[in-house]
Amino acid sequence: MPRCSYPSPRSLFGALLLVACGGSSAGPSPEQLTMAKAAITAPGILSSISALADDSMLGRGPGTLGEDRAIRYINAEFKAIGLEPGNPNGTYFQTVELLGFTATPTAEFSAGGHPIKLLFPKDFVAASRREAPEIDVDNSELVFVGYGVVAPEYNWNDYKGLDVKGKTIVMLINDPPVPDPKDSTQLDSTVFHGKAMTYYGRWTYKFEIASTKGAAAAIIVHQTIPAAYPWGVVEHSWSKENMDVKHPDGNKAHVGIESWITYDKAKELFKASAKDFDALARSARQRDFKPVLLGSTATIHIKNTVRQVQSHNVIAKLTGSDSKLKDEYVVYTAHWDHLGTGAPINGDSIFNGAMDNAAGVAGMLQIAKAFKTLPVPPRRSVLFVAVTAEEKGLLGARYYAENPLYPLEKTLANLNIDGLNQWGRTSDLVVIGKGNSTLEDILTELATGQQRTLSPDPESEKGLYYRADHFEFAKHGVPAMFLDAGVHFIGKPDDYSKTKRDEYTDHDYHNVSDQIKPDWDLSGAVDDVGLLFGVGVRVANDPVWPTWKAGNEFKAIREKMLVGH
Repeated sequence: MPRCSYPSPRSLFGALLLVACGGSSAGPSPEQLTMAKAAITAPGILSSISALADDSMLGRGPGTLGEDRAIRYINAEFKAIGLEPGNPNGTYFQTVELLGFTATPTAEFSAGGHPIKLLFPKDFVAASRREAPEIDVDNSELVFVGYGVVAPEYNWNDYKGLDVKGKTIVMLINDPPVPDPKDSTQLDSTVFHGKAMTYYGRWTYKFEIASTKGAAAAIIVHQTIPAAYPWGVVEHSWSKENMDVKHPDGNKAHVGIESWITYDKAKELFKASAKDFDALARSARQRDFKPVLLGSTATIHIKNTVRQVQSHNVIAKLTGSDSKLKDEYVVYTAHWDHLGTGAPINGDSIFNGAMDNAAGVAGMLQIAKAFKTLPVPPRRSVLFVAVTAEEKGLLGARYYAENPLYPLEKTLANLNIDGLNQWGRTSDLVVIGKGNSTLEDILTELATGQQRTLSPDPESEKGLYYRADHFEFAKHGVPAMFLDAGVHFIGKPDDYSKTKRDEYTDHDYHNVSDQIKPDWDLSGAVDDVGLLFGVGVRVANDPVWPTWKAGNEFKAIREKMLVGH
C-alpha cells in the first residue's frame, strides 16, 4: 500500500486521501498571498541584478574570485531573508567537483592533396573534457554523418552501415528538418517535433553520441539560423576554460576532441573534397541518408591545461509547517554563473551577465522573500538553489540531480528561472515546452487572475527546454517548468517582442554588453515572478502532486521512480 503522501490524480479522492492522512489542502488566504507577493518589487529585483552584474563580480566565472564573491553575496542574502542552510551539513553550500579545461588547439584539414589551415578561434574552436595534458588526432579520416542522430522512435540512424571508431565525424547543428509530405513548405510535426527542437538537436547530444560511437573527434558545423545564435557565441564560450563534472576514470568516456567550425570553413572543406555541401545537407534530411566518407583527413592537436575546481551550488531551505509533509520539496533554481572575463571587446573584458543570469537569481531571491512574508510556511518545504556552471553545460544542476541533498522521489517540482522580462508588462506568458506537465494547469489558473494567458514558445526551434537547468531535473523525472517573457507587450507594436528578442540575441547574449540598460522596465518581471511564487505556494500546499502529461518523454521515468513510494 503506498504511503499517504503518494501522488494521485487531481480529484476529490486525492484530497480525501490527504485529509485521511492527517492533512488538509488549506494554504494562505487570498489576502495573505497578496501581502506576500507585495514583497516582490522591481527595485528589489534591480538591486540584486546590480550587485551580481557589477564589475567587482568579474563575470562570475566558476572556480574564480568572481565565484567566491557571487556565492558569498547569495549566501548573505539567504541569511538576511531568514532562510535556513539548505545543506543538511548545516551550510548553505553544496561542493560541486569539476574539472576545468583550457585548450590551446591547432587544426588542419587535408583535402584533395592540399592543406586547409584553420585559425583559432576565427575558424574553429576545439576542446577536450579528458583529464590529459595533450590530445592528438593525426590524419583521422573525415566522415560526414548528417545530423549525427540515432533516434529509434523515428526510425532514424545517421550512422547506418559505418563504424566511425577512430574517425573524425562532421555533423550539422539542430534536428533533421524533415519536410511535411503534404506540404513541402512546412516541417513534419510527427518527426523531431517539426519546428520545435528536440534534445537530438542540441550540441551536447551530438558530442554524447560521438563518444558512444567511439569517434576520435567530433566537429559541428555552425550555422547561425539553425543554431539560433551567431558564431561569436560559440567563440566566446569555447575559447575560454571549459568544464565538466569530475569522474574517477579521468573523463575518458568523452570523445577525445569536441570542435566547431564555421559554415564558411565547412564549405571550403567539402569543396576541396569534391563534395557538394548543400546537396549533402539536403540528403541528410532523409531517413535513408548514409554517412559519407569525405576522402580527406583532420589533424587536431590540443594542449590541455587541466585544473580541479571546487565550485558550489548555494542552497537555502524553508522548512514546511506540516509534520508529515515537510520532508517533501518544491525546488526553485537559477544559475549564478556567467562567462567570467576574456579578451577586451570594445575595451570591456568582463562578461557581467545581467540578464544571464543575475536576473534569474534576483527573481529567486524575491520569491524567497515572499515565502518568508507568509504568516505560516507552506506545508511542504521549499528549496532555493543557485546552481553553478550552467554556462559550462548545466553542470551544477546535473550535479545536484545526480547527488541530491533531498530525495528526488520526494521532490514534487522544479521551477527554474533563467533571465527575466526587462521590457515591460505583457498580456501573456511564454511556457517553454508548453503542454508538458500539470504545473501549467496551476499556472493557467493563476495567470487568469492577472487577466493573462499562456503562449507557446515563439522560438521553439532554439530548443530552450534542453538548454536550461530544469532539464537536468526533468531527465530524472521531476516535473519541471521554465518560463519566458510573453510576446504580447501591452501598449507596444505587434513586432515589439521579436524585435527585442532578436536585439538581445544578436548583440547582448554571451557578450560583454549584457548589462543593465537605462530603458529597462521590470514591471513585467514582477508579474512573472509573482506567478512563479504563486505556483510554488500552490504545489507546496496542494494535496495532489504535479505530474507529466500523457505522451511526455519524462513521464515513464517519474512513474518508475515513484513505484513503492
